[in-house]
Amino acid sequence: MSIADLARPEIRALAPYASARALADSAGILLNANENPWPPEGDGGLGLNRYPEPQPASLKGKLAAHYGIAVENLLLTRGSDEGIDLLTRAFVRPGADRVVTCPPCFGMYALSARIQGAELVEVPLRESEDGFEPDLEGLAAAGEAKLLFLCSPNNPTGDGLAAETVLDLARRRSGEGLVVIDEAYIEFSDRQSLASRVAQQPNLVVLRTLSKAFGLAGCRLGALIAHPEVVDLLRRIIPPYPLPTPAVAAAEATLEPEAVAARREQIDLLMDDKRRLVTALEGHESIRKVWPGEANFVLVRAADGPALVRDAAAAGIRLRDQSAQPGLADCVRITLGTPEENTAFIEFLQKWQA
Repeated sequence: MSIADLARPEIRALAPYASARALADSAGILLNANENPWPPEGDGGLGLNRYPEPQPASLKGKLAAHYGIAVENLLLTRGSDEGIDLLTRAFVRPGADRVVTCPPCFGMYALSARIQGAELVEVPLRESEDGFEPDLEGLAAAGEAKLLFLCSPNNPTGDGLAAETVLDLARRRSGEGLVVIDEAYIEFSDRQSLASRVAQQPNLVVLRTLSKAFGLAGCRLGALIAHPEVVDLLRRIIPPYPLPTPAVAAAEATLEPEAVAARREQIDLLMDDKRRLVTALEGHESIRKVWPGEANFVLVRAADGPALVRDAAAAGIRLRDQSAQPGLADCVRITLGTPEENTAFIEFLQKWQA
C-alpha cells in the first residue's frame, strides 16, 4: 500500500496549478507572468515586482541540511499552521474521516479538523506529578483516524515525548493514517528531532518552524517533513506562491552558520534564565503548581488564573490564560522574555496576590 492511498481520492487525482514560475525559472526576459517590469520604490534589490519561487531551492537546501534530511522530504509552508491545514484538507474526507488530538494542546489541530468537517476525537493527556503524558491506552481505544496530532515539547504544558513512543504510535497506525509530531519548540529542548526518522516510517510527519527559536514569527515560515509522496500530494493544493520574497531572504540570512551560532547562544541564555523565573514562581504563595517543561515557557496553576492574567496586563505584561483548555483550570502560560523582561515580571509577581 502506498502512503498516498490514504489521501482523499480527489486530491490524488488533482493536477496542481502550474504557475508561471513553476513552469519556467526567472532567467531571461520575463514576459510570462503578467508582472510589472519595474520594481517598487524601496525594493532594495529584492526584485519584489517578480513572483517568488514556489519552493525556493536555495532555502530548501539550507533547511534540509540544517534538519539533516533529504530535500525531497521537505515542503516549505507559511508557518506550521499551513502544514496542519494542508494535511487536514489532503487526507480527511468531510463527514467521513476522523482526527485525533491530545488536549491540552495547540488549538489549530482541532480547529482545522472542525473546519474540514472531520469527526474530532480528543484523548486528553494524563496529569501526573511531574507533568502531562499521553494516554496510550486511550489512544489505542480511539480507533482508526486519518491524522493523529502530537506535540513535543507540547504547547502549553511543555512536556516532551520519547522518540520511541511516537514511532510506536506511527507503526501501530501504518496503513490507516498519519502520525503528525509538531516540533515547534524542539530547539529549546535537549531531545533529538524525529525529522530523520521520516525516511524509515512513511506515515510519520514532522512539523518544524522558524517562528520560535529562530525569531522569525513575523515571516511565517514553517517546514513540513514527510515521505516524498506526502510532499507531492500537499504541493497539489498549496497556493502557487506561498512564501514572500522578504521572508525567504530573512530565513536564508538566519540560517548562515554565524547566525545559527548566535541564536544558539541566545537560546542558552533564555533557558538559563528560566531557572530564575521558575524559582520565583515556585516560591509564590498564590501559585499552586509550576510545570517548567522543556520549552521557552512555563505553565502554572494559580489560585486565580484569570486574575493573574488581568492584573499582569494592567501592569503592562501580557500572559496567556489557559483556563479554557481541558484540565487547565486557573492555568496560565508565561513565555520567557529577555532577562530584563523576566525581571520586570518577577518584580510584578512579588507584589501580586490572588
